[in-house]
Amino acid sequence: METLESYKRRTDVATGKIPADLVLKNGKVIDVFNGGWMDGDVAIIDGTIVGVGRYSGKEERDVSGLYLSPSFIDGHAHVESAMVTPTEFARIVLPHGVTAIVADPHEIANVAGADGIDYLLADSEGLPMDFFFMLPSCVPATSFEQAGAELDAEALQPYYSHPRVLGLGEVMDYPSVAAGNRGILKKILDASRHGLRVDGHAAGIGPEGINAYAAVGIRSDHECVSADEARERLKRGMYLMIREGSVAKNLQALLPVVTERNARRCLLVTDDKHVDDLAREGSVNHPMQMAIRQGLDPVTAIQMVTLNTAECFGIPAKGAIAPGYDADIVALEDLSTGKVERVWKGGRLVAENGRLLADAIADHRPELPVRVKESIRLAPLSPSDLHLPLTTETAHVIGIIPDSLITEHRVETVFRQEGRFIPDPDKDLLKLAVVERHRATGSAGIGIVKGLGLKRGAIGSTVAHDSHNMILAGTNDRDMLLAAQALKQMNGGLVAVEDGEIVASLPLPIAGLLSDQPAQSILEPLSTLNQQVRRLGVSITNPFVTLSFLALPVIPHLKLTDQGLFDTDRQCFIAVDTGEALA
Repeated sequence: METLESYKRRTDVATGKIPADLVLKNGKVIDVFNGGWMDGDVAIIDGTIVGVGRYSGKEERDVSGLYLSPSFIDGHAHVESAMVTPTEFARIVLPHGVTAIVADPHEIANVAGADGIDYLLADSEGLPMDFFFMLPSCVPATSFEQAGAELDAEALQPYYSHPRVLGLGEVMDYPSVAAGNRGILKKILDASRHGLRVDGHAAGIGPEGINAYAAVGIRSDHECVSADEARERLKRGMYLMIREGSVAKNLQALLPVVTERNARRCLLVTDDKHVDDLAREGSVNHPMQMAIRQGLDPVTAIQMVTLNTAECFGIPAKGAIAPGYDADIVALEDLSTGKVERVWKGGRLVAENGRLLADAIADHRPELPVRVKESIRLAPLSPSDLHLPLTTETAHVIGIIPDSLITEHRVETVFRQEGRFIPDPDKDLLKLAVVERHRATGSAGIGIVKGLGLKRGAIGSTVAHDSHNMILAGTNDRDMLLAAQALKQMNGGLVAVEDGEIVASLPLPIAGLLSDQPAQSILEPLSTLNQQVRRLGVSITNPFVTLSFLALPVIPHLKLTDQGLFDTDRQCFIAVDTGEALA
């Protein structure tokens, strides 16, 4: 808390009356307000920048030849997609210059409700990285699937007073918004009445739909996949979030939209990124560096992961190197690459040369609520539960599009035996199953997927956006059933099976979404798992991330939930069999 004395100390340092705690000497200081940079020192006291100019300090660090930039902020991400706790997430991304994240905990909330949110808040407390949260707006995400919890407007109310809660997270249930559903409008209104932000999720929504979104105060969207979509959102006053994650990669398509006139309304975000990708590439530093390589002005690219993000979410004292701002600073080798050399958080050096300093993060493990640590409640599965009856040889098939969350709605000729679908790996037509795993209801949706490339065996996961039921894909029922049994026994996770044998797995016992192990210790088993899946024939990048989004019925065009095959364009369930009437 600021006091008169702390303010007096700031002004005394700023005016040169007393030395600063720390001075970064002779740097090239990025000016995100005007563009460009200026030569000078950065004076810091009590974790706050108090001056840029020429200063002396109790501690001085020479940064000659380095560019000093505000540290980076990821404006939209799901910690759960990294499959590690917030503490471990910080260990991975801090060396890449990312010292803040705006997270939406709707993954864990769909499994464990308020207990899940409370756990992430507790684990992210006291870290040298700021974890801000947008409250999950859609738990469950839709009425077309069974989630593990339900959070109405009343359940969210207590969180609005939390200092790290910035607003209401991605409102993905557009049909309810457009229909004037009082439940979702109440959540939006509550966030607005608290002076907080509301984040959008406008996948496949045209200009009229964007009007409806913006009319109720939704001011951002990360689901654009085309330049035209991006322009429509910018025209209507929304912030454009350009996403570059493990599967959804939109930078290439959307970067040409960014101009000198509209750049201050554009952010770079990751949304969903696996821990191995974070360790290898980093977080929003990666699309920032990509944008620079593709010709975007470096300072503009830096704005898109610093000041723009802070202003979009109303985060005070973040996103700039200027007096009164937090001393969250990265030293860049040069602007042509954006390579991070050093990272300071609150004036404290936490990472150097791509490595986290040994004392940067203290170990702490909050207690796991019961709903978080005991989340796999699966009814017994028999071979008949995976049968898919067909009366014709043509079927509606989910078609995977590489590097996209959007799927194709295909109609394919399939192999049928004794009135049932039989997977055909040669034609890349595999069986897909989504099995309810929260209340042991036994509900299971069975469908067909094309584009995964699996030639043998089966893979399975308890990460299946957004309700996170169990999802399985395979070339035969026996291996799919074994995958389901293995996931139940390990209390959630990822698994690969071949010829009745588990060939690789990664336990995720925290809500079936997160590992309870250090991040570095799961990189090798995750790599082994991916290698085994490739050996089984899968060629697409990040197969488990791709698999997890085949169950999300708010993204076009065809998805599978535990209730059946869902046509997102028509907003209804359809039969897999083309010979049957539509539901």
